[in-house]
Amino acid sequence: MRKNIVAGNWKMNTTLAEGVGLAKDVNEALKGIDAKCDVVICVPFTHLASVAGVIDSKLGLGAENCADHVKGAYTGEVSAPMVASTGAKYVILGHSERRQYYGETSEILKTKVNLALAENLTPIFCIGEVLEERENGTFLDVVTKQIEEALFDLSAEDFGKLILAYEPVWAIGTGKTATAEQAEEMHAHIRSVIAGKYGQEVADNCSILYGGSCKPSNAKEIFEKPNVDGGLIGGAALDCASFMGIVTAF
Repeated sequence: MRKNIVAGNWKMNTTLAEGVGLAKDVNEALKGIDAKCDVVICVPFTHLASVAGVIDSKLGLGAENCADHVKGAYTGEVSAPMVASTGAKYVILGHSERRQYYGETSEILKTKVNLALAENLTPIFCIGEVLEERENGTFLDVVTKQIEEALFDLSAEDFGKLILAYEPVWAIGTGKTATAEQAEEMHAHIRSVIAGKYGQEVADNCSILYGGSCKPSNAKEIFEKPNVDGGLIGGAALDCASFMGIVTAF
């Protein structure tokens, strides 16, 4: 059975002290509820080790990225082994901001996925279309290509270790949100693409998160769709009450 998951992506926000404080608040809030989903916070590299020390096993910890090399002369990069050494268990890969601003290609992401899996990190792998692709009707083909190029060299066993996150890029930080029906259409399509490669069982067991301006006011409607297994949360993850409002949507 696939898991319901709510994962926060803090992006380039919070100082170390602010981040540790927020992590403590989320950790404490989780103690007071019977969460119907796994909860993860993905934090800046600078925060990982410190945050790992103030949360318990009920709250998962992840990085927002990792390098496409294990070690070496790559100034400023942080490798999958480094991420894993902090106690983190997850890593976001392929986020649209990494693709758009830092030129990450499917070939680069293929390498990152393999390096993350080698360290027993769970990749939260992002896919999604920009506004032009949504409007010209190519959005299903675009997402299919992103999956095929970066992930379809994996064995069925390794593919089964991934979490996918569909992010309509046109809805990230814009205030726009895909309708629950649009989200369900894409999530069902993604699951069918997986089934075509790996079979229905692998597809049915893959958690697919929605990541595009998800907030407490719309999370329940989106999460009720049969192929939506949770959310990758941006801005709302920076406020404990808002983030917990999404967690409790399940």
